[in-house]
Amino acid sequence: MEQNNKKISRRQFIRTLGAASAAVAAGMAGCTGKADRPTTGSAAAAAGSGGMTYRINPSTGDRVSILGYGCMRWPTLPDSEEYDQEQVNRMVDYAIAHGVNYFDTSPAYCKGQSERVTGIALKRHPRSAYYIATKLSNFSPETHSREASIAMYHNSFRELQVDYIDYMLLHGIGMGGMAALHSRYLDNGVLDFLVDERKAGRIRNLGFSYHGDIEVFDYLLARHDQYHWDFVQIQLNYVDWRHAKEINKRNTNAEYLYAELHRRGIPAVIMEPLLGGRLAKIPDYLASRLHRQEPEMSTASWAFRYAGSPEGVLTVLSGMTYMEHVIDNVRTYSPLKTLTDRELELLEETAQLMLGFPTVPCTACQYCMPCPYGLDIPAIFAHYNKCLNEDNVPSSMQSDNYRRARRAFLVGYDRSVPRLRQADHCIGCRQCEPHCPQGIHISAELHRIDNFVEQLKQQTN
Repeated sequence: MEQNNKKISRRQFIRTLGAASAAVAAGMAGCTGKADRPTTGSAAAAAGSGGMTYRINPSTGDRVSILGYGCMRWPTLPDSEEYDQEQVNRMVDYAIAHGVNYFDTSPAYCKGQSERVTGIALKRHPRSAYYIATKLSNFSPETHSREASIAMYHNSFRELQVDYIDYMLLHGIGMGGMAALHSRYLDNGVLDFLVDERKAGRIRNLGFSYHGDIEVFDYLLARHDQYHWDFVQIQLNYVDWRHAKEINKRNTNAEYLYAELHRRGIPAVIMEPLLGGRLAKIPDYLASRLHRQEPEMSTASWAFRYAGSPEGVLTVLSGMTYMEHVIDNVRTYSPLKTLTDRELELLEETAQLMLGFPTVPCTACQYCMPCPYGLDIPAIFAHYNKCLNEDNVPSSMQSDNYRRARRAFLVGYDRSVPRLRQADHCIGCRQCEPHCPQGIHISAELHRIDNFVEQLKQQTN
């Protein structure tokens, strides 16, 4: 179970960067020479002041870009649910040309289409130019059987058009607790199957992504000698480092997760460095504090620097939907500029101030979707959080900006969420809630937002 005394001081956090620099230097010196490992990423190609920063995976010697491409949010064509393959190709081309070599997907992403779209884009490049990470996403009970799980595994190879997978994850470990772990991976022999696949070379690295139940995390790490985890994916950002449990009691502070991995020598792959985008769109008065420190740096880049700083981090995933995201993130990590003590203190102060804002801790992962009643749950939460961060959530008719904020909230709500998909259509069935990695009481939050919207509609001034 989680231990409260396992904390890393700011000084210790910074001290990890020394070893990281050595790893970067080793990575920049050249690749391992094996044909199945990426060889792209020269300093000359990078958009920043130097080349892409790399980390070395101690299990396989992989030279991995500190920026990993999360393939959860590929762009769609205008007024369509079809994915824009040409734009995906362009962004993948730019990323690879500028040193990015880790691409993370799943059978569950992009309504089941992410692996196919990602595979098409990557197939245009030499297999030695990239690492592919995907997941055994057997969430639904009908996919828990050994036969269904193995069928999903083999389908990933077909969709991605590969004959081996570099990084395979047990997906969403912790969701559903120990019972789900046993049903999905242990009792059916699927984990043993994946271990054998690694021995056969069809999986090069085996790990898991962790979501929420610390008992499951500790259980699997305690069996590291048995399974030999090559990596583990965790949520880490400057809010979750010490304040994850303050946001949601079900969550675990990243400080503990990282420390447990680091002392075992297990590389960490980082997800949600922007906390579902919220750290890229923090309130203006908080963003201005960061801007005064580094005028040329985007708000998002602060969070990415934080997530990439610990030496045990192998790569930091970013779900980049637009080319400007790719360009900015490449710049941040070409090379990674390590955080100073003062910058770490500034980000901790920012995290503490953000805790005063009652945003919904939604990361837009889409695991709650589709809603059987047609609600666009992530879009509802995204609009509410956006308005809160921009001070467009009117709290009192007496406030000076009430009219402006009221109009901005209501007009923006109708524009960002179609009427038939808004919160007032929630019947409280709670079918979505067991699938939420953040443990959000989704129906309660939807009803709270709906009541707020109704109050705004009824009020005039």
